[in-house]
Amino acid sequence: MIRALLFSFMALATPAIASEDIADKYPQSTLYDKPMQVTKSVWSAIGATAPPTYENAGHNNNLSFIVTGDGVIVVNGGANAKLAEALHAEIRTITDQPVKLVINENGQGHAMLGNSYWAAQGVDILAHADAAHEFEDRGFQILEGMKRYARENAEGTELVAPTLTFEDRHDIEMGGLSVAVLRLGPAHGAGDISVWVPDEGVVIAGDIAFHTRMPPIFSDTCTSCWIETWDTAFEPLGATYVIPGHGTPTTMDVVRHGTIDYLEDLRRTIGAHLDTGGTLDDAYYVDQSAWAHLDTFEELATKNAGVVYTEMEFE
Repeated sequence: MIRALLFSFMALATPAIASEDIADKYPQSTLYDKPMQVTKSVWSAIGATAPPTYENAGHNNNLSFIVTGDGVIVVNGGANAKLAEALHAEIRTITDQPVKLVINENGQGHAMLGNSYWAAQGVDILAHADAAHEFEDRGFQILEGMKRYARENAEGTELVAPTLTFEDRHDIEMGGLSVAVLRLGPAHGAGDISVWVPDEGVVIAGDIAFHTRMPPIFSDTCTSCWIETWDTAFEPLGATYVIPGHGTPTTMDVVRHGTIDYLEDLRRTIGAHLDTGGTLDDAYYVDQSAWAHLDTFEELATKNAGVVYTEMEFE
């Protein structure tokens, strides 16, 4: 059954245009889409792969949860309190077990802004120390940005920091299920983590892994480090099922192509541009047409090229 589900997810993985006109898949809820079951214990509400908009209420990442048998572990606080509340309502239709822990997969708004809802329920919130620092430094700016697009969906959202932090690994035993929260190494952004459920062969990867959406590269992203972390720590997990930070659940081969193959191709292209004395101004327009099928290509491709040029210029 699980294998059949996986094939269904892959069939749904054709990217849509990154547009504010993408229809909400679950209009009766603040969530962009209803949670789907990935394995016996793991569920995920798959967000839009477009940028955050009023129409998707900021649900443009994946909001996952693990039903352990003795409580629920939520992965990602959500972009605002309304989204967190909507996810909680869906969890209650699946199990009467209480939510016992929320994990923020990074320091971005759609991972942490919903913390205020969960904290009000008395739930502990776990994040990597670097993600907590990023949210502390940029939280006000992130909150104000969310208010501008989410409008009334921002109501009730306040800045609430994680109550628990860790450095390398945080192990959880709950309801007979082992869950490892892993900081595998530098990748997409500060404090990126993955949640590994080895008994079910599923990794909630976070933003180390992409496939339908172009990976965004930040000014502080180290793309060579990202590739090394993938090769030495992420792929060796041997996960059968991968829930990326954005996009439908899939396999390791699929996310490797959408993530590492893209990063390596962009680094080769920028490397060749540098070798011929190419400038930063021209680097924005290097050929990335092989990746034009990825959602958010129009928003991210030129920015990514400029960031990688700056990174590689003095490597």
